[in-house]
Amino acid sequence: MAGLADCLSFLRLLIARGDPKGIPLAMGAIDDYLAMAPVSARSRGLRVLQQDALELHVASVGVQRSFAETVDAYIERKLAQE
Repeated sequence: MAGLADCLSFLRLLIARGDPKGIPLAMGAIDDYLAMAPVSARSRGLRVLQQDALELHVASVGVQRSFAETVDAYIERKLAQE
C-alpha cells in the first residue's frame, strides 16, 4: 500500500502546516489515492487516513485542528460514496 503511505505522509505534513490553501492539495491527495487503490482496499485505506486525521485533530490546536476537521469531513464524504 505504498499509495496509502504516501497519502498519509502528505496529509500529515499538510495538517501540520495548517495552511487553508493546502486544503485542495489534501483533497487531491485523497482523490489520487482512491484513483490508484484497488477497489477492495479503498474503504479500508480511507479509514486509516481518517483515523490518522482524527488523532492529529485531538493533538492539534488552531488552524491545524481546523485543517484536520476538514480532512476528516472530506474522507467521511468519500466513505459514504464507497
